[in-house]
Amino acid sequence: MAAGCLEDPSLERHFRGHKDAVTSVDFSLNKKQLASGSMDSCLMIWNMKPQMRAYRFLGHEDAVLSVQFSPSGHLVASGSRDKTVRLWIPSIKGESTVFKAHTATVRSVHFSSDGQSLLTASDDKTVKVWAVHRQKFLFSLSQHTNWVRCARFSPDGQLIVSSSDDKTIKLWDKTSRECIHSFCEHGGSVNHVDFHPSSTCIAAAGTDKTVKVWDIRMNRLLQHYQVHSAVVNSLSFHPSGKYLVTASSDSTLKILDLLEGRLVYTLHGHQGPATCVAFSRAGDLFASGSSDEQVMVWKTNFDAVDVLKTQKIGDSVDEACHTLQSETDCGVNETTTQDSSGNDEQQEKESSLANTLELLKEQLLILTQTVSILEQRLTLTEDKLKECLENQQSRKSFRTK
Repeated sequence: MAAGCLEDPSLERHFRGHKDAVTSVDFSLNKKQLASGSMDSCLMIWNMKPQMRAYRFLGHEDAVLSVQFSPSGHLVASGSRDKTVRLWIPSIKGESTVFKAHTATVRSVHFSSDGQSLLTASDDKTVKVWAVHRQKFLFSLSQHTNWVRCARFSPDGQLIVSSSDDKTIKLWDKTSRECIHSFCEHGGSVNHVDFHPSSTCIAAAGTDKTVKVWDIRMNRLLQHYQVHSAVVNSLSFHPSGKYLVTASSDSTLKILDLLEGRLVYTLHGHQGPATCVAFSRAGDLFASGSSDEQVMVWKTNFDAVDVLKTQKIGDSVDEACHTLQSETDCGVNETTTQDSSGNDEQQEKESSLANTLELLKEQLLILTQTVSILEQRLTLTEDKLKECLENQQSRKSFRTK
């Protein structure tokens, strides 16, 4: 089904390698790699170049429920039912550091936009924030009264949103660590929640088969979609903010036009419940996973101009029709370009410097992770040496007797 400037999304590739249901998918920044987690306890790194083999990372002792690349793509975080979080270097060696993050299943991991913090959510009813550097615990958010399914940083880094089986979505101020609002979902719990790119709205995927979009400035419902025939497991905003893709246990993916407030595509491909979905950072691709053990990569085929635009969702809603009204705050925010080569050169220099600093920061992070791995190995060697010396000493004592 085509609408206006849209072309039909198309299946680009599919990957087989997991031995159980796929639980989570995420693209690296440059789209050269795709990570997936599975109930088979493995993390897979799929290389997007056709001739390159995938990497299978072993380390978790139980199902891997959430995976995410760091903003730079130099690290991958994974959360597991074994109560741990691992930070992997996505290369052929598959080296990782591990830390016990919670006292129960870890259901969600998410990097902050600057790559410095990691957010985790667990069945122990808490949300925790960690410094990626040496995995230092920073603080915990603990007002939920049941399992926390998902937690996300806002793109601007000021807020945290979490969803729980206690049938609430909680919005937290990252600085004060206070819960500033709770959205109650009387129809069921929320499997997945995420921020709109503008940080002004959130979308929730419900066990009641619905998708809801909330305005977090006014704390009111903007849109309510009833387009799936089963539980909605996952969702992802297009970077332009104009579209939302959803994955459901009815085996379909659906693409919603948020400006028009309507369903524009239903995609069939998976042979079982669609468990996860995620757009690439540029929005030209999205990936999905399913209980059919497959990972699928789709070409978005949206108008290229849409990817470059930043979109704010409007302030007004007609809930009866479940459509978004185009009023005061609705419209495309486009920057007026001035005919000034000096400004362009300055912007290019600033952008280049920012990119270089980001790269240096990530390289330092990788070095830190490597040192941490070496420290773990050294500790293990020291423990073994100590054990050998103790055994040797005990033997000498026995012979003396």
